Amino acid sequence: MISLRPDLAHIAALINSGARVLDLGCGEGDLLAHLQEDKSVNGYGLDVDPENIRICMEKGVNVIEQNLDEGLSNFQDSSFDMVVMTETLQSVRAPDHTLKEMLRIGEECIVTFPNFGHWRCRAQLLGLGQMPVSRDLPHTWFDTPNIHLCTFKDFEQLCGDLGLRIIQRRVVSPHYNESNWISLWPNLLGTTAFYRLGRST
Repeated sequence: MISLRPDLAHIAALINSGARVLDLGCGEGDLLAHLQEDKSVNGYGLDVDPENIRICMEKGVNVIEQNLDEGLSNFQDSSFDMVVMTETLQSVRAPDHTLKEMLRIGEECIVTFPNFGHWRCRAQLLGLGQMPVSRDLPHTWFDTPNIHLCTFKDFEQLCGDLGLRIIQRRVVSPHYNESNWISLWPNLLGTTAFYRLGRST
């Protein structure tokens, strides 16, 4: 049994057995390898790093070398039951287009990203007047891959504008725990969110 990072374990719990899954920015393929072993999914991963692709292949994970910013036009409509994008939304060039494409090729999608509205980020901006650096946003402003930082409210407004349906939302602490306090003030206290999205009805 493959040991998963806590965020990947949250995602794995949302995916049905036997599902067709596409993992965008799959890294070393841990999620797909786990899902293949534990839930018998039919999975594919996309990544641009040659070393990640090599490791995926060693694990028996189907992987395609592809840059997300070049689009997903090589996939047909409704090719997958679930399309997953973990901690990558903030680094793609056109997040709105990517979300629409995810729900063109998938019946549902799962998206996770760090919350720029967390109180620590707000405190650093207010108190220091500098771009925040934290466990969830560890890069400085000049070397960060994150080009579209957002809050949970920003993301939910975008989903509304695009007509995407929020089926489920889980907001967690830095240690990936949920709590009553976070449920009360998710945009202030949550560091990471897991959104399960569907097409508009």
